[in-house]
Amino acid sequence: MPFSVAVPKEVTPGETRVALTPEVIPRMVRAGYSVTVEQGAGISAAYLDDAYAKAGATVVTDRTALFGGADVVVKVQAPTLDEIGLLHAGQVVVALMAPHRNLDKVAKLRDQKVTSFALELLPRITRAQSMDVLSSQATVAGYRAALIGAYMAPKFFPMLTTAAGTIRPARVLILGAGVAGLMAIATSKRLGAIVEGYDVRRAAGEQVRSLGARFLELQINAEGTGGYARELTDDEKKQEAAMVAKAVGEADVVITTANVPGRKAPLLVRKEMVTSMRSGSVIIDLAAESGGNVELTQPGITVDVNGVRIVGSTNLPAQLPFHASQMFAKNLEAFLKLLVTPEKTLSTDYTDEILTASLLTRNGEVLHAPTRDALAGGK
Repeated sequence: MPFSVAVPKEVTPGETRVALTPEVIPRMVRAGYSVTVEQGAGISAAYLDDAYAKAGATVVTDRTALFGGADVVVKVQAPTLDEIGLLHAGQVVVALMAPHRNLDKVAKLRDQKVTSFALELLPRITRAQSMDVLSSQATVAGYRAALIGAYMAPKFFPMLTTAAGTIRPARVLILGAGVAGLMAIATSKRLGAIVEGYDVRRAAGEQVRSLGARFLELQINAEGTGGYARELTDDEKKQEAAMVAKAVGEADVVITTANVPGRKAPLLVRKEMVTSMRSGSVIIDLAAESGGNVELTQPGITVDVNGVRIVGSTNLPAQLPFHASQMFAKNLEAFLKLLVTPEKTLSTDYTDEILTASLLTRNGEVLHAPTRDALAGGK
């Protein structure tokens, strides 16, 4: 029997992505996989059922049979409690599990002895880069955030010279120079804005400057021994906070991108910094779902504070589902290769460091220690 993979339609409200796209199906079929897709699974991402069928997948309508008949179920979002009820012991499910927010689902996966892998727990090593869904989806989020800022700002992003005079470019500030932040910087620069970037990691300055943006940093010597940076003094930290507050107050658009998987987002923009901004300014908080980088952020909605709009959008990749799904699918395709034996059957040997790090539940146990501790603390 070939290694069977099931792709159900996402049912989480607002989720438009699909775990696998028609593009990856032929490669999986040639590798000996059997792929079954729920009818309509890709429609919201502009991938039609006919495209899956032509690529070599089987399109089905029976959801119960889809879940129960596969070796591995792949999803974007964690399965719902009802979906977990369709799984049986020994089956494998792979998705973005967000275990810290879904303890009830983790408990049910454990109790039903389902083997689950959480893609956000992948180790940050070179071999795992092709599977890194957090990075691929952060790329989408950073791009989308810049477009939202350009759309909502009451100003042109680029400088324009017209018969009516010269239009000064908008000022955009990106807080956090990870994958999402760098994409937001690059996109804002392409749109013609004056862009500044900030990150607590001094090494990020080179990447920010390489994209044509100005990196905010104090003009101090923070070099320590052995080539490492020394910790800033309390006075220097106050100077740095004042520098960031000044930049926030001068910006037309602020995009905050500091997110730590499994933990509350760090607070970067306090209330008094928001009130210092000009009316019409916009803040896009990419960490809204995990507590927010902005003190006044409310997840899922846009709030107005004295004319400053704070956008608390969640799941921005779902707003660009075609390419977000394409990237997710390629990440997932690379991950699934680790689960296949040379005989094209489901592997039960999870000694590979990537599988070990991302393994959430197996044989009635929770393998991820922080999640296991959180479940124990909730009893």
